[in-house]
Amino acid sequence: MGVSIYLASSSPRRSELLSQIGVSFDLVKADIEEKPETGEAAQDYVLRLALQKAQAGFKNSNKDRPVLGADTIIVIDQKILEKPRDKKHARKMLQLLSGRVHQVFTAVALVQSIYTKSTLVKTEVSFKTLSEQEISDYWRSGEPVGKAAGYAIQGIAGKFINNISGSYSGVVGLPLFETAELLGEFMEAFNKGR
Repeated sequence: MGVSIYLASSSPRRSELLSQIGVSFDLVKADIEEKPETGEAAQDYVLRLALQKAQAGFKNSNKDRPVLGADTIIVIDQKILEKPRDKKHARKMLQLLSGRVHQVFTAVALVQSIYTKSTLVKTEVSFKTLSEQEISDYWRSGEPVGKAAGYAIQGIAGKFINNISGSYSGVVGLPLFETAELLGEFMEAFNKGR
């Protein structure tokens, strides 16, 4: 793609996706507090997190390249579903998703010293109705641990999804089309400034 960046993420899925579109990158640490502010809309929250990750990554980088930050949240009934704390919590979330449509918001932000740009992608995901046995078996697979809303679309949970409207890669953690567009816009702005 012709641009080398830093990726402010510890997610192996984001690294894989970024590599998939031919972007050269190094990882940079970006520790931030991930907690919604009182009354903060889900879209605003995920955009803020992506931007804060990119900004924190920029502070920790050599400042010689732009830094990409991203965050993904899952929302149903205007409630953000976090990573499951335990089996009971995962079961409750999967029961909530069962037979329903939920939204996945992924925000991507690109930061360099005088350049900041971000984008938000919304995807609607429809789950089939899950039996208690399917939920129990899925928990035993270990896949729900550490995943927002307790599922990974790119894994076993793919068999639960009967429809998706939007960005599949956005649900995985990095919307490829929008990320490529963001990087292209940066390169265009950078080349104009030369």
